[in-house]
Amino acid sequence: MNVRALRIGVRRGWREQLHLVKDRRELITALIGTVGVFALLILWIGDGQVEETGVSQGTFMTIGFLALTVFSQGLTTLPVAIANDREDGTLLRLRTVPGGIPAYLIGRVVTALCQIVVQGVLILGTGVALGGVRPPHDWLTMAWVLLLGTFAVVPLGVAIGCLVPSPKAAGAMLGLPMMVLMVTSGVMLPVTFMPEVVQWISQAFPLYWQGLGLRAAFMPDAMLAVEIGQSWRLPWVGAALATWTVAGMLLAPGLIRRVTRRESGSRLAERQLVAQG
Repeated sequence: MNVRALRIGVRRGWREQLHLVKDRRELITALIGTVGVFALLILWIGDGQVEETGVSQGTFMTIGFLALTVFSQGLTTLPVAIANDREDGTLLRLRTVPGGIPAYLIGRVVTALCQIVVQGVLILGTGVALGGVRPPHDWLTMAWVLLLGTFAVVPLGVAIGCLVPSPKAAGAMLGLPMMVLMVTSGVMLPVTFMPEVVQWISQAFPLYWQGLGLRAAFMPDAMLAVEIGQSWRLPWVGAALATWTVAGMLLAPGLIRRVTRRESGSRLAERQLVAQG
């Protein structure tokens, strides 16, 4: 990857973010879908405590929504965007642009990071203002967990977007797995409340490790009693998220190249005719 591709990708990602901010319908939809739902849930659950933890449900929910913002941006929103780009011919045009694929991937990462930062700030502010949630005691840990968590899921989201047959199929196929992971990965309730087999399975996915790292940034050490191994395991958090990052970075560029090689003007035209008719 050269400096020119990096510069083009960053510029492309920033322009797309500005477009999203200026599009009122897109902005309102994004805010209602994340921050709005979170605010209603915070008001509904009040200041109740999670059983046997001494920590408010609002704190758990704030941490959970921060983790889910990263996860859903990378593994739900991004695959749909990639599928849309394939449908409208954007990926086909990458074949004619030198360094187009690296610049495209960087642009998608930048846009995802911007969305995560905006929504994360709003979620944290809402939790503090409406739920009495205390800000993190370790801002540095929160920052690197969110950043590494983003790099762990964005390349995978690109790979998934290359594999799904259409944007509508992407939304339908990813919705249920996201709900299952949300319930079982310990981002809303302590994972030790789950059966042991679920605890082992949840640790195979980045959402669990991101949630664990965020809990280390927000929660007192007294909460270690309900964590696996009674430890925040931050080195393991870093290693797990880095492993997912490397796996995604190895997988995504090859799939993008494969998709662009298989694309043609006739296939694109045929899909557009089917969509219109």
